[in-house]
Amino acid sequence: MKQDIKPLTIKEWKEEDRPREKLALKGVDSLSDSELLAILIGSGNRKESAVELSKRMLNYFNNNLNELAKANLNELMKFKGIGEAKAISITTALALGKRQRLSAALTIPKITCSKDAFEIFQPILGDLPHEEFWILHLNNSNKVIDKQLISKGGLTGTLVDVRIVFKKSLELLSTAIILGHNHPSGKLQPSNADKQITQKIKNAGATLDIKVLDHLIVTQKAYFSFADEGII
Repeated sequence: MKQDIKPLTIKEWKEEDRPREKLALKGVDSLSDSELLAILIGSGNRKESAVELSKRMLNYFNNNLNELAKANLNELMKFKGIGEAKAISITTALALGKRQRLSAALTIPKITCSKDAFEIFQPILGDLPHEEFWILHLNNSNKVIDKQLISKGGLTGTLVDVRIVFKKSLELLSTAIILGHNHPSGKLQPSNADKQITQKIKNAGATLDIKVLDHLIVTQKAYFSFADEGII
């Protein structure tokens, strides 16, 4: 009678091939995404090691950490070997990574180009399944002094009240703002509504002597800049 061959546990691997030991010996950059995820979950199931389970999970999410980060606890717990505690650990680690990217972006001395603004907007907007509209408030040196959520919408749009846009700008004595919203569809081209609200906000800003420097449409990995395209 043929017996099932159990996979080797991570403890049975060569020491240099074990994720934790590999990290200690060679540094975090030497590990693949699946190995890092394996360290988080600690163990697999009866048929898979932690690394094998991690590879299968990542494969399910197209080997894309951003897609994995969008998964809720119930989706993660569908994988055999992933209970609530492990699902929470995965969600927490990915959320911390997202916040770290945002914190790093906010240390930029000043906004000098559209990419600087994208680095701030992407961790906020890039992974959302619905539209949100945010603004960055800048001082006279183009340093970001605050960021603000203006509105949330559905899959295809969000309403923006120009009065709300400038209320905090006046309180902060901002001299300039940068607009940003996401397109969950992944399409970067601005709609007519996007162009109209941009012009409306720009005109209102001119009356208040607050410059609208740019408007970014953000997707998971890319952006469209109104300023770069000469339409603001």
